[in-house]
Amino acid sequence: MSERNGLRYGLIGLLVLVLLGGLAFCVSRPAGGNPPSATTAAAATASAPVGLQSLAEAAGKAPTHRSLQIQRWQTAEGARVLFVEAHELPMFDLRLTLAAGSSQDGDTPGLAMLTNAMLNEGVPGKDTSAIAAGFEDLGADFSNGSYRDMAVAGLRSLSDKTKRDAALQLFDQVVGQPTFPEDALARIKNQLLAGFEYQKQNPGKLAGNELFKRLYGNHPYAHSSDGNERSVPAFTSAQLRAFHQKAYAAGNTVIALVGDLSRAEAEAIAASVSKALPKGAALPPMPAPETPKAGVSHIEFPSKQTHLLLAQLGITRNDPDYAALYLGNQILGGGGFGTRLMDQVREKRGLTYGVYSGFTGMQARGPFTISLQTRAELSEGTLKLVQDIVRDYLKSGPTQKELDDAKRELAGSFPLSTASNADIVGQLGAIGFYDLPTDYLENFLAQVQALDVEKVKAAMQRHLDPDAFVIVTAGPTVPQKPLPPPTDKPAEQPLGVPEH
Repeated sequence: MSERNGLRYGLIGLLVLVLLGGLAFCVSRPAGGNPPSATTAAAATASAPVGLQSLAEAAGKAPTHRSLQIQRWQTAEGARVLFVEAHELPMFDLRLTLAAGSSQDGDTPGLAMLTNAMLNEGVPGKDTSAIAAGFEDLGADFSNGSYRDMAVAGLRSLSDKTKRDAALQLFDQVVGQPTFPEDALARIKNQLLAGFEYQKQNPGKLAGNELFKRLYGNHPYAHSSDGNERSVPAFTSAQLRAFHQKAYAAGNTVIALVGDLSRAEAEAIAASVSKALPKGAALPPMPAPETPKAGVSHIEFPSKQTHLLLAQLGITRNDPDYAALYLGNQILGGGGFGTRLMDQVREKRGLTYGVYSGFTGMQARGPFTISLQTRAELSEGTLKLVQDIVRDYLKSGPTQKELDDAKRELAGSFPLSTASNADIVGQLGAIGFYDLPTDYLENFLAQVQALDVEKVKAAMQRHLDPDAFVIVTAGPTVPQKPLPPPTDKPAEQPLGVPEH
């Protein structure tokens, strides 16, 4: 959309709002402009729903989230199904979550990603344009993606039976009968190769790839999900078909359904999708990675800023300490402004635009990472400062105020995790894929609220070691300067939006 059209549509939208506001005022105003009688006012008050009258009424009230009645079963072919009825909108969301991520690539990096990317490039009798037009004509939307642990394929459709059945028939073909046409494969390969060339000019991407190599060594998580410029050109359609047959098997799949469906309708949909997939069992779980050697690696890159990445092995997604570690990390560096890292590195010294930390729970132990960019001449001091902050935090734990603030913030934001059907279907996929309890969403917030300072401190100490970081830096080698002292008003602010 051009700026001129955007302005025009914005003015039209504003005019519509003004007209609607005026219409609402006229409709609600009594005829003749006289104020309502006491009887009329009392009747209106009695019939009006009682809501929140002021922000003061919200003080002290525990936030609530959308209560979900999750139903689980298994199809005849072995697919695991999770379903939530939600009749507020005449739509439904369907998501397949498969153990078909890049950790299943073996010696051919990029195989899982290419297979997933080409699902909707062709089915018997239809090319990619016909597939896209088919979903669009039905008011449906197809989505897909591939990551280290998993691959996903999704459908959003109207729940009207005519539209629903047609959309599901096309979806079943896309996920169950992809043809992997040669012309589409060549096109996507060229796109990937162009992306690899671009990555050579992106120090953050170079540092991230090197970090995973250092952190995971020979483990399946070590290589990039995108593959590389050596592996991608050699792929054939036959390789993609073989991977699809193995990794997209029904027994390797979690089917999540949310929306305007009855249990019987959900069962029929799940059965249809499961039957459309190749026959086969779940793939073996990921092996445990070996503990990497700590230390610093540097990538020389001409830039004004230096990327700093720190990581060590973290946790699996179903680790019993997950709630404590999530809350502990929110205080350290996962919660944006107000965290220890952000306060000390950005707010008091102006060394970075942003610094973040986080646990990524996966099938095998995922990474705990800290990432930031800083001025190249201050990179060594900034790295030491970050390490010192982590060391002090692990030693002393959070303060009671930090814990209370983090609990309150999480209680306020957690309802957003189930605010829409799209959010819920993603949560269901994770619950099924990582074998979490059905009542996980109901219990997580309660688990967090039951934590105290000592429990959070102990969990962080169990899973993190300040001397175990694998560190990768990317930037220029320049003479270093001492860090500025902490102050409420740093003399020099960050350079601005991070490079790359």
